[in-house]
Amino acid sequence: MEPILKVDDINVYYGSIHAIKGISFEVYEGEIVTLIGANGAGKSTTLNTISGLLHSKTGSVTFLGESLGKVPSHKIVSKGLALVPEGRRIFSQMTVQENLEMGAYTRASSAVAADLDMVYSHFPRLKERYRQVAGTLSGGEQQMLAMGRALMSGPKLLMMDEPSMGLAPILVEEIFSIIQSLHKNGATILLVEQNAQAALSIADRGYVLETGKVVLSGTGAELLASPAIKKAYLGG
Repeated sequence: MEPILKVDDINVYYGSIHAIKGISFEVYEGEIVTLIGANGAGKSTTLNTISGLLHSKTGSVTFLGESLGKVPSHKIVSKGLALVPEGRRIFSQMTVQENLEMGAYTRASSAVAADLDMVYSHFPRLKERYRQVAGTLSGGEQQMLAMGRALMSGPKLLMMDEPSMGLAPILVEEIFSIIQSLHKNGATILLVEQNAQAALSIADRGYVLETGKVVLSGTGAELLASPAIKKAYLGG
């Protein structure tokens, strides 16, 4: 079986800073794969490179058998790759429903109504607030809106960058429960997350990044049980 996403030996620089050093990994259809690591490990840079917002000096990013190296970032969305960005980045002056409709800008209008129903079924709180201005939502609701907006593009792979950031523990639990529910409904997910315990608990497989390199990989259960991971990320 071919992976849906194959990242092969990417090297990314910010000026003279070598931020990503030969990272390679794969995501197969139907998986939750997580990238974990401390701040500055290169997790978000990796997602931004896959999304076409940054470019690698070497190697390749292949999605559904096609190299994304020369594809502009706005075209990558229409190929079925959606990113829920770090910090949510919703359209704060627009209503909840307008934000969701913006997520469907690459889709035929005939698909939008059915997709709205699907998003509202996953996020009933958004349905209750569909006319509310998005900037007035709570942090957890804004995260749900960012996730719902990405789903409106009909992605074949959903990438999430730090979905639990800045949320109270009870909301973190709720967000991870929604991620699991999306997965059960067939979503393939690449998750970048500082909360290693929560991410590895729901992931099929994980990769540990340190200073721009993959230093460890395995199933979610294997990494959760690893003494090195416990010591570095789980306070064990």
